[in-house]
Amino acid sequence: MAADRARLVSIDELPSHLVLDILTSGRLNASDLACLEQTSRMFRGNHGFSPQNFGSLVDFAAFQLCSSHTIFCSLHLNAQKELFDRCRENWKRVLRFLQAVEQSSDIVETSAGNQMQITTGRYHTLLISDSSVYSCGSSLCGVLGQGPDITQCVAFSRINFPTTSRVLHVSASHNHAAFVMHSGEVFICGDNSSYCCGHGEVGRAIFRPRLVEALKGVSCKQVATGLSFTAFLTNQGHVYTCGINTHGQLGHGDSVDRPTPKIVGLLEGVGSVVQIASGPSYTLAVMNDGTVYSFGSGSNFCLGHGEQHNESLPRVIQSFKRKNIHVVRVSAGDEHAIALDSNGFAYTWGKGYCGALGQGDEIDKTTPTQLNGMKGHLVVQVCARKRKTFVLVDDGSVFGFGWMGFGSLGFTDKGASDKVMKPEMLNSLRGERISQISTGLYHSVAVTKTGLVYGFGDNERAQLGHDSLRGCLKPTRIIVDKTRDEDAAGTIH
Repeated sequence: MAADRARLVSIDELPSHLVLDILTSGRLNASDLACLEQTSRMFRGNHGFSPQNFGSLVDFAAFQLCSSHTIFCSLHLNAQKELFDRCRENWKRVLRFLQAVEQSSDIVETSAGNQMQITTGRYHTLLISDSSVYSCGSSLCGVLGQGPDITQCVAFSRINFPTTSRVLHVSASHNHAAFVMHSGEVFICGDNSSYCCGHGEVGRAIFRPRLVEALKGVSCKQVATGLSFTAFLTNQGHVYTCGINTHGQLGHGDSVDRPTPKIVGLLEGVGSVVQIASGPSYTLAVMNDGTVYSFGSGSNFCLGHGEQHNESLPRVIQSFKRKNIHVVRVSAGDEHAIALDSNGFAYTWGKGYCGALGQGDEIDKTTPTQLNGMKGHLVVQVCARKRKTFVLVDDGSVFGFGWMGFGSLGFTDKGASDKVMKPEMLNSLRGERISQISTGLYHSVAVTKTGLVYGFGDNERAQLGHDSLRGCLKPTRIIVDKTRDEDAAGTIH
């Protein structure tokens, strides 16, 4: 009997219902399911357990995981079918799309099990890796969170927090940075001359992350940093804002600055917000039903309403609503914006200078316009900054367009100031399977599926984490030495 108990059981001997429970546990991603299907006949077969219209247990498991996914559940039945058709009636591809979109603006789960997020500010970069945060580049106004004596970090250096809670999300602006913890608390550091840090006072820069006390009891999941203001998204789907309000970018119906976070009442009344993005002086909010609201500065048509009037209250972008386009993610650039819908199509609007909209010209688009150059691809992430845009597709390829800006578009066959008018694939990253990309003023950084980090563009202020390069036209590997502490990280005092 002891020998029987010790006998190893192969996966093929397990009951199909137990295998299905394992497959739908939520711990496997679409790539894991595809690998399992290729390695064992148990996963390739139907075994009479799943409905006959599913070819295998893996297909049925992928369908069940899709059916419980937050984004998929928010879609109407017709929209769900459109996505299924767009993914060539392949539930594993639908699942891959949903998971990639979810991770594009949050934490990326690498194949090695590491959780990562990359975000770029004007002259600096922030990286979450295994719930620790690292920063490099110029520490203008304390934006690196490394203390008052640090003016620059030439290599990624770990930021210390006055809490044991892990970091869930980061956002980097020109002069301040914000960090959301797993506990729902928010810490902010950097320039404090405009109330953007939410501490109720203005004064000296904040050189180390400080808890936003005004949000005690309010659990947050995302934060978006504008030029001189900050937007907070709670786990309940509410939005709070604080900081400068000259253009109505706080969404409270006036132009009064807010020293501490205040809830945006109009959004609270129309539904649950699932994602936010902030440009220099405007904010975009994606609702659970796929509508998009914008408020703040109407300059360069960034609000998407067909005019350049400021909006001090959130206003729905009618172009999406009229066409029944369900938006799942947005990115707010300096002078333009881009959105991703539930079918993997992208839309751009705003200032077209340098080809930043990817429409083949430099003409401004006053309302969202579909990016025709990406129709043949399933887009999973959109990223806009100053005069340039990146689009990530489901196979891990990256497309870019706009101004090269010191090589920050990553095209090795173009000059440092060239314009790319339509989406072109970055051959320099071909085969790397990119999971997330972010771009600052003149530099860009990407994370691969395996957890490698690549940077390209300007490195004059060490924002790429290299102390020996002034710039990189070709994506260059960035080594994150987790054994370094902030005093031994190659910093310049």
